Amino acid sequence: MIKIGINGFGRIGRAIFRNNLDKKYFKVVAINDVNPDNENIAYTLNYDTLYDRLPEPFRVEGDNLISPDGSDSIRITHQKSVADVDWKSAGVDFVIDASGVYQNVLDAQKLIESKSVKKVFITHSPKNVDFTMVLGANEHLLDLNKHHVISTSICDATAIAPVTKAIHEEFGIAHGYATTLHPWLNYQNLMDGPASSWAVPGQIYHHFALGRSAIGNMIPKPTTAITATCTVLESYGITEEIIGSFSYRTPTAIVGSADLTFHLSKDAQTSDVLSLFERMETEQHWRVVHNNWEPLVSLDFKKADFSAVIDHRWTNIMQKRMLKLVLWYDNEWGYAARVLDQVMLVTDKLGLSK
Repeated sequence: MIKIGINGFGRIGRAIFRNNLDKKYFKVVAINDVNPDNENIAYTLNYDTLYDRLPEPFRVEGDNLISPDGSDSIRITHQKSVADVDWKSAGVDFVIDASGVYQNVLDAQKLIESKSVKKVFITHSPKNVDFTMVLGANEHLLDLNKHHVISTSICDATAIAPVTKAIHEEFGIAHGYATTLHPWLNYQNLMDGPASSWAVPGQIYHHFALGRSAIGNMIPKPTTAITATCTVLESYGITEEIIGSFSYRTPTAIVGSADLTFHLSKDAQTSDVLSLFERMETEQHWRVVHNNWEPLVSLDFKKADFSAVIDHRWTNIMQKRMLKLVLWYDNEWGYAARVLDQVMLVTDKLGLSK
């Protein structure tokens, strides 16, 4: 079975770990996190406000996380840099860097150069990676002879890019706009204060409004959702000159949404769009899209492991050219599920044993 090391055991690192507990795609053999308290690392894994407690808890023995049945021992380290971890001695094939720290993107190249691991997956969409991949959008462009540090993009692009690609291929997109509604993140403040950067620790984010209290505010802010989407759809001619974007950081704990408006290049009916996505869901290889007509609200999509759930109550075309779509996505669980799928795609392409 493929052996994985997770660098950064925060919300996404733990979501990936918990997803894998259900699916058993690979074996996690090493965890590195700057949190120096191993007992607290185990505690945050065992008990989760959003996804409930694990049926059986993991425990700590020295510098190891022990599975409930005692069959697996996962080494825990506390290095600041992903490059300073001895992944090789743990037999790690791939490292998933879920730290969100930009310096670790640069340091990931050192792991490849030293041949400590085969590939590194980065769970956001930075520059200085070899390839950014979204399943259902551009996985066919993956070249493992030259792509070693692979970005798994971000939750918003994981949802938006496959849907945008499908619309563009079927009808053409002349231009459009995306508004995302994203739940709070753990670097935000309970009370008003500076907007501290997670990617560059110690830096204050220039968008001061993001430092306002996350509890009672909808906070308007720039978003990288379309930047990340255009990164994977560039070969299709989808650029930020064609699609604009804007975001609200909402006072909710989980599940994001994207409100998409596209001006199509050719005439279409709403029924044409519905048929497109019904075919896409039937024929897709991964759980990329799901079609919904039920009268649901955001928390109904918690733990949905699709990249995007298209809420067809709001799918509409005006004047044959202006298309409205609303997407829902669990920004932790659904995104983590696609990270697992990306790891397994690379595993298959390398011909490694599962």
